[in-house]
Amino acid sequence: MITKQLAEEIVEQTMIRLNRNLNVMDPNGMILASGEAERIEKIHEGAANVAKSGETLSIAEEDLNNWHGVKPGINMPIHFQGKLVGVIGITGKPEELQEISTLVQLTTEMMVHQSLITSHVEWNRKRNELIFDELTSGKPLSAAVHERIFQMGLEGKISFVTLLIELKKMPSLYHRIIEQLEEQFSGHAVVAGHSQLNEIFLLVANDNPSELEAKLYNMLHFLQKNAPGRIGVGIMVDSIFDVRTSYLAARNALDFGTPGQQLIYYEDVELLALLKRNPEDEVAKFTGRILAGLNESLCQTLTTYFAANQSQGETADRLKIHRHTLGYRLKKIRDITGLDPSEFKDAVAMYLALALRS
Repeated sequence: MITKQLAEEIVEQTMIRLNRNLNVMDPNGMILASGEAERIEKIHEGAANVAKSGETLSIAEEDLNNWHGVKPGINMPIHFQGKLVGVIGITGKPEELQEISTLVQLTTEMMVHQSLITSHVEWNRKRNELIFDELTSGKPLSAAVHERIFQMGLEGKISFVTLLIELKKMPSLYHRIIEQLEEQFSGHAVVAGHSQLNEIFLLVANDNPSELEAKLYNMLHFLQKNAPGRIGVGIMVDSIFDVRTSYLAARNALDFGTPGQQLIYYEDVELLALLKRNPEDEVAKFTGRILAGLNESLCQTLTTYFAANQSQGETADRLKIHRHTLGYRLKKIRDITGLDPSEFKDAVAMYLALALRS
């Protein structure tokens, strides 16, 4: 159905081009918008007849006595997806309006189509956001969300994974990114929408890991050109009712991924996320005990050493120092901490302590 706001926009935009009065009526014949303000919210019997018959009606000067609330002109039905949603009327002598009437009708239907389609898409997205909010809230689902999940056929055994896209800056047309996501994951996207500030979510169904990764890299390429950001990938779950688990995993991926990392899987940060959930003072005690006495230079040496898989040659190259200098630093680390970074058990403790440092 045409809203009053849309009717006013149609009248305003069309009258500018025609320099003639227009009326937009609802299917009951009530005038929603008009260039003649005094006619608004009054019944136009001619429009009511058009709505009933579905046929264009021309009203000449001599026909005025047959209709209430009318003036000479042409009144035409407005259709949307095969259904009559209103009537558009042009005031004037019918014989002078024949050439432009069809164009006005087509233009009006195009405006209605664009507005109602956009409203429908926006309504769907708002509904998706509400569904996702409930699925990830940890609270019992409402009957409406249960019904929608059933309608979408999601209650069966299908795998789901949550993606969180964190943007450096939310663009004004963020829905373009959501459209791109839905297009990229066509056939697999369940719901997508705006989550938190500068963040978009996408729930993907039944995608295999290799296909998922390829699509994610394509999405990253799109983001870098349009709205730079990074993607957190949750774990796969086997039920729509377990989506909260996947969502929290994606959230941890963003929270604990390294700053420069653009694509972060929860599995990459799982150990760190688990450890970070311990009380802050306990974590501080652990890192303080393991790294006690090491300055920033020695900590950086250790970080690079572990990043190079404990290869002294590669570590020296990355730090741009001589291998003898590296050997001296590693010995100094052993002397200060009593731990040997080349030994597996000691290396694990030191690696975790470095990762957990605030």
